[in-house]
Amino acid sequence: MRHGEIPTLASFRSTTPSASSRGDRAPGRPEGPGRPADLGAGAVAPGPSTVDPRVEDEPGIREECGVFGVWAPGEEVSRLCYFGLYALQHRGQESAGIATTDGASIRVYKDLGLVSQVFDDPVLTNLAGHMAVAHVRYATTGATTWENAQPMLGPVAGSTLALTHNGNLTNTRELMEAVHAASGEDLTGELGRGSSTDTAVIAALMNLVSIAGAPAGWDHAADRAEAWPGLLPAPDGAPAGDANGGPAPDVASAARLVLPMLRGAYSLVFMDEHTLYAARDPHGVRPLVLGRLDAGWVVASETAALDIVGARFVREIEPGELIEIDGGGVRSTRFAAARRAGCVFEYVYLARPDTRIAGRSIITARNTMGAILAREHAVDADLVIATPESGTPAAIGYAQASGIPYAQGLVKNAYVGRTFIQPTQTLRQLGIRLKLNPVREVIEGKRLVVVDDSIVRGNTQRALVRMLREAGAAEVHIRISSPPVLWPCFYGIDFATRDELIATSMSVDAIRDSIGADSLGYLSVDGMIEASGQPGNELCLACFTGSYPITPPREGVIASAASADQGREAIEPRPAVPSAPRYISPDLITMPDLATGSTRATAPKRRTAPQPQTVRVPDGARPGAPAGPTTDPAPAAPEEGHPQ
Repeated sequence: MRHGEIPTLASFRSTTPSASSRGDRAPGRPEGPGRPADLGAGAVAPGPSTVDPRVEDEPGIREECGVFGVWAPGEEVSRLCYFGLYALQHRGQESAGIATTDGASIRVYKDLGLVSQVFDDPVLTNLAGHMAVAHVRYATTGATTWENAQPMLGPVAGSTLALTHNGNLTNTRELMEAVHAASGEDLTGELGRGSSTDTAVIAALMNLVSIAGAPAGWDHAADRAEAWPGLLPAPDGAPAGDANGGPAPDVASAARLVLPMLRGAYSLVFMDEHTLYAARDPHGVRPLVLGRLDAGWVVASETAALDIVGARFVREIEPGELIEIDGGGVRSTRFAAARRAGCVFEYVYLARPDTRIAGRSIITARNTMGAILAREHAVDADLVIATPESGTPAAIGYAQASGIPYAQGLVKNAYVGRTFIQPTQTLRQLGIRLKLNPVREVIEGKRLVVVDDSIVRGNTQRALVRMLREAGAAEVHIRISSPPVLWPCFYGIDFATRDELIATSMSVDAIRDSIGADSLGYLSVDGMIEASGQPGNELCLACFTGSYPITPPREGVIASAASADQGREAIEPRPAVPSAPRYISPDLITMPDLATGSTRATAPKRRTAPQPQTVRVPDGARPGAPAGPTTDPAPAAPEEGHPQ
């Protein structure tokens, strides 16, 4: 929370981790493994640099976040969340947070850093309760600041809402305009405390509709028509309230009123003091699953998170479904008809190999991608090696299908990643050598097939090819277990802009020459669909084909004018059925900057270190009443909220 800022919800107690709460440590210096440094006021942690052709390593493709929720009376739910977040750490490494409730209040602890850096045993012990939601984040909207870490709190229908979100909304600007029209500058919840994320906008809308129903001027009838195409009046599960979207009396009713207003990708896990909720957008872009504990229930982004806490997989949360979990069990309603368009990149790269999505094992899908790649792009070679770890399953599949032996030709340094050392230009130029080291004894004199999951800018593959040749490789044949990435993602993956995507301006042969490989082969779109095990018309393929199942934002940076046909594999159009997703011309696609409203490219995001500070509101205070901060927080006190 910003220094001196007072929340509008009367009884919030908000605490960012301070030196006193996490042990004494020198400013700017981490103490022991897994502890974030207190960098001091105004300090800025290392951020990404602009693209430099001399820089060997490049930012990878990153998911926005992972969500986890548990209802389990008698269990240590904070620790279940901790281990669940560990299983989802690959989905977000910039911040982590857990909110718990004992039925009377909600307590939240969140900070920038990895799960192991944010939480320790005293913090988890303080997060008592029978129900919890948790989150790991990588920012695709909103800066990397403490204010944007999740879960987010806000008042809704006399209760307190703790909200987590995986995905990205495409109509955030319109939703924010509606919130401002109704509230002016007197914003509540996380928006009032400085958050700039679409998650905070959802929380604000939930509060708004609980007070006054649908925002003035909002076409609620159009929402129902969008949610239930060809089915008006809407069936049971349509938004609560009167025909014009009247006030919602509780959190569940507010959710059923707000969810049809949202456009884009969202898997939400949220709670009030009594009930755990989960909802998934009508296209099911991001995964969300339900699991069963002996004495409770779990919802999570991936089945691997269920496994690690000992929960049995029950089913996926369906697209367009809202579930409620409490002492009465699990209740399900639909707020929209399902129009499946699951993200195919979950199968290619994002999800853990030990996860299952839509009934398909991810590691099996990636093995199959490698096998099909061997069929489509065969080559005479001595060894198949992977770019670890993401290329390993496909490389194994390639080796099995081709009959070429598989070997470990590259060793990955598992401990390179988040660091408190600001890289110098020399270290940046070392780049990939800090992460991967070739095994000369394995690759010297060999003709290599090197399998990776994708090429974004090409810097990493260029450096890798050079490094393998320096280690004695006779030939280097690059094989990519996905098609060329040609279009940006608006649904929660942080791709480069179109101007930075190498495949938008170069043919496959030109890319091969640019990275210095002897040959280059991409998996076809049809091959990728086959490996996923899903019907092609139930997948989102937008980053490969430019065919977007959900209309992208209307504001932002105009995409590059380079032709997207270079290197594109042919794919049959999806059938035109009444419930099919809506498509727009790729020429109209833009990349938004929702924080500034700019129509020009923005500078790279910089990380802002959390400031040790505390804001408290006396228990008797009410919104609008004067209240001031205190400066003597209790050690490791989580953020706490009570119903207003």
